[in-house]
Amino acid sequence: MDKLIHIGKVEYLSLPNESIRRVPAKIDTGADISAIWASKISVKDNELSFYLFDKTSKYFTGKRIKVSDYEVKTIKNSFGHSENRYKVQFKTIVAGKTIRASFTLANRSKNRYPILVGRRTLHGKFVVDVTRKPNKPIKKIKVEK
Repeated sequence: MDKLIHIGKVEYLSLPNESIRRVPAKIDTGADISAIWASKISVKDNELSFYLFDKTSKYFTGKRIKVSDYEVKTIKNSFGHSENRYKVQFKTIVAGKTIRASFTLANRSKNRYPILVGRRTLHGKFVVDVTRKPNKPIKKIKVEK
């Protein structure tokens, strides 16, 4: 089993196949599944197309992404409201580790962080230390005897 990587409550994610680098993401152990800001989402002939972020975001690349491998999931938010969202996978780099992660597509334009990373992405790969700064090594703690 690989050693678990320590991450903080905010980390920078990269999606190398989409030419997206160092986007701040909220690490949320209370959320089951991860979500990413997407705009202009549409389905035609069983192909899902969308943009990551939108023109108001500094992370917007203008690249329209098209995928045929997607699911529709019912997501319940922290207020108890349910909504249907598309779920897709991306090659993702978190704290230097490359993983395949699933994200639901959501309008996160009003959220502080354009990406939310949930438990399913974290499980078996990462340990969350809420005192840790993004992408910084953990300092050894000296224990007094």
